[in-house]
Amino acid sequence: MKIDNSFLISRLQRPQGSADVVLDTDAFNEIDDQYALSYLLLSEEKLRTEAVYAAPFYNYKSDSPAQGMEKSYQEILNVMNLCGKDKMAFRGSDRYLPDEKTPVESDAARDLVKRAMARTPDKPLYVLAIGAITNVASALLMEPEIAGRIVIVFLGGHAHHWPAEPEFNLKQDVAAGRVVFGSGAPLVQLPCGGAVDRLATTEPELRHYIKGKSTLGDYLYDITCEEVLARGARGLNECWSRVIWDASTVAWLLSEQFVLDSLVTAPIPSYDHGYVYDPRRHLMKVAYYVNRDAIFADLFKKIANAG
Repeated sequence: MKIDNSFLISRLQRPQGSADVVLDTDAFNEIDDQYALSYLLLSEEKLRTEAVYAAPFYNYKSDSPAQGMEKSYQEILNVMNLCGKDKMAFRGSDRYLPDEKTPVESDAARDLVKRAMARTPDKPLYVLAIGAITNVASALLMEPEIAGRIVIVFLGGHAHHWPAEPEFNLKQDVAAGRVVFGSGAPLVQLPCGGAVDRLATTEPELRHYIKGKSTLGDYLYDITCEEVLARGARGLNECWSRVIWDASTVAWLLSEQFVLDSLVTAPIPSYDHGYVYDPRRHLMKVAYYVNRDAIFADLFKKIANAG
């Protein structure tokens, strides 16, 4: 596909009115995916969720990328049930890309191709990606034409000024990241370090706004506190905060007041976890600020009123 910067600029504007969305998530990896999925499902006034895809992950909570993907698929179903929403869910890749030319076919990648090909460039499908971006890269490799029919909003990598340092989503499948960043698809990156790390909450805040307000709120409160304790906090009264990284992707779609961004030349993710810059490359958007208080006010209200 020929990359046209004027087309990219027009597609990288936030949608006016409602938007059709799919979410690609490693939902069992941490606890912020559950907040993001809940936020999306509970924002039907503007965002229409067409499907949710399970992404692979591999860490202490899984024995392999395949098991991580399956656990994520089951957690997607669990959160949908807690939200009282019944949406299409698909299993994704059971492994990472072997190289930058070979897709890993899956139900998720095939569904994304099908849905994207049914769109037109002026009515794109928004793809929120909050895990290893294997499924999305695979779909682009399977059918490059979808690059002109989707807008990708990716939570991954660090800010472009950040020192070279591994970030979980991007480091798991650097090949997939390079495919996406070079595909010519309109891309919005929400970097972790140097941008979204501002989106942190605390136990007293969660207890005040969501605990006891809904079954979903109790679940999110419990899994957040359990994770904090599992990671070494001596008790919930100890001073701690938890970044709810993934909710930023939904926030970007909902309001330009929630996330500030700018147009930049798309870098190339490097295998040493930094970026390579080439001024001849196409444009993308990168977030540099999240309005923490406004996002949480909206998110917590929706969680409290769930069910």
